[in-house]
Amino acid sequence: MAPQKSLSARAWVELILLSAIWGGSFLSIRVALDEIGPLTSVAHRTGWAMLILWAVILTRRLPLPKDLKTWAAFAVMGCLNNVIPFTLMAWGQLYIETGLTSILNAATAIFGVIIAAIIFADERLTATRAIGVTLGFLGVATAIGLENLLNFDIRSMAQLAVIGGTISYAFAGAWARAKLSHLPPQMAAAGMLTASSLIMIPVAWVFEGPISFDLQTDTWIAIAYYAIAATALAYLLYYRVLATAGSGNLLLCTLLIAPVAIILGAIVRDEVLPTQAFVGFGLLALGLIILDGRLLAKLRAH
Repeated sequence: MAPQKSLSARAWVELILLSAIWGGSFLSIRVALDEIGPLTSVAHRTGWAMLILWAVILTRRLPLPKDLKTWAAFAVMGCLNNVIPFTLMAWGQLYIETGLTSILNAATAIFGVIIAAIIFADERLTATRAIGVTLGFLGVATAIGLENLLNFDIRSMAQLAVIGGTISYAFAGAWARAKLSHLPPQMAAAGMLTASSLIMIPVAWVFEGPISFDLQTDTWIAIAYYAIAATALAYLLYYRVLATAGSGNLLLCTLLIAPVAIILGAIVRDEVLPTQAFVGFGLLALGLIILDGRLLAKLRAH
């Protein structure tokens, strides 16, 4: 039986950093959407990040993949990890509450662990992993507000769209491990974002008009953050954690994104941090401790 994939101390640090970067992207995307449409926002995000990563690749003179199989894998990854979830979630958020959207997005961790367990022998769904992920999800739901779950309606197309986006993210993690893990992170990220941009730029142009570059300073600052930090840099971390910890562990970052967004909202926008948030953070921390397993192993040893 293959050894179970786990998160090393370094992988935990990179996962937390990735979550912090993506948690901060909510604020920057919200600022950009005040001036540009959601499809144009995605086109800016993937397009600029693509150019940055190709500049890194050319500077470092990394070898380019020449086989059609790899480029086809880039196309599938671009659809699974960018085009499908970005579009579904952007549309869904027009019609449902932010709190419910955040809870549904955290479900990516659950889908990711399940799909990884089905596909990979070294990412088995053990009782410990199941308990840890469930506690983590309940922690996110508690922090945001359990009352948001009362608004869930399986008949709502908007809610189903967001769930579809989370499932797409989960399959993307498994696809990346199966098809792209042999590539340097820079190449895997650049190839994926190239495929995404080739799709999103014309789609945004058709549905929202020509891509505008005459934007307000605040909008450009927002785009710079979510293109450079939350996309180009974040996907380098994404592929690093994927290579060492597996796709299921990688997607645990979605449990950490919501608390980061809540805390940043309290700091930057003076949003009230309710008591339930601290209870939720505690449940989330307990879930992550169980998933990590090292502290429990030490306690059992004593």
